[in-house]
Amino acid sequence: MIAELYRIGELSRISNISARTIDYYTKLGLIEPAKRTEKNYRLYAHETLKRLERIEEMKKAKYTLDEIKSALSTWSEVTPDEQVTLKLSEIQQHLAKLEQEVKELEPVIKKMKPRQVNRLYTRMMPQAAACIEALMLLTNKSSLM
Repeated sequence: MIAELYRIGELSRISNISARTIDYYTKLGLIEPAKRTEKNYRLYAHETLKRLERIEEMKKAKYTLDEIKSALSTWSEVTPDEQVTLKLSEIQQHLAKLEQEVKELEPVIKKMKPRQVNRLYTRMMPQAAACIEALMLLTNKSSLM
């Protein structure tokens, strides 16, 4: 079975990422072509689509391109067990950041009337409210729900 290779335009169309951005990611080393044609066109492997998806997910999560590059190189160098450990570590760091943000909101929430707090929670998605409550419990500051 021959692996499918994509020129930059095809990769752009399939991934919904501009050719210019793909070119930029290539120059930064976030992705790399599998090989080049005789006319020096870059050809990208199917795995590049998965990598582009991961890059876009991380960008939406507000990672910088340098952080993304570091994470991607780490992911390709580690075993599955190490990947799980690294991912759990990332989650722990994210939770610490969320905990800090909840602590910053605490004085504002305490000044609110119970009716305002209830209205705030009913406007949130249930998952978001549950996450906030869990973080408040973790910080031993829960008295809202």
